[in-house]
Amino acid sequence: MTTHEPRLFSSDAEVIRLGEGLLACGLVREDWTHEAHLAACLYLLTERPDVDVDAQIAGIISRFNESVGGVNDDHGGYHDTITHAFVAGVRLFLRDAAETGLSARVNALLLSPMGQRDWPLGFYSRELLFSVPARRGFVQPDLNSLP
Repeated sequence: MTTHEPRLFSSDAEVIRLGEGLLACGLVREDWTHEAHLAACLYLLTERPDVDVDAQIAGIISRFNESVGGVNDDHGGYHDTITHAFVAGVRLFLRDAAETGLSARVNALLLSPMGQRDWPLGFYSRELLFSVPARRGFVQPDLNSLP
């Protein structure tokens, strides 16, 4: 797996803004980075029990993509398998995460193996992960089981 230097968060308010902004389609496209995806996911899982992440995340992200002029099709936009793989990764991270502030947990996630951009490739071949069926719906991994 490769590593990158993630943009870390300096306040809980930044994380809340991303999570609530995603739900309200109130972010600009440039806000929606890899780090923002993971921050919003952790926020939704830990701070918004009213949101059923497993059942609603596809609609939430697809609606956001469309709100900033994006499309969700076979070639771009929402990617179901990558999203659900990272949801599993965030849950795995949270099992052992210290109960610290929101931004501290997100920063620790971003610096963990589960926060790496290529983390799903430990479970999926590149060919399967980036296939149209994997984009359009969740597919089971072909290398290792997700946690």
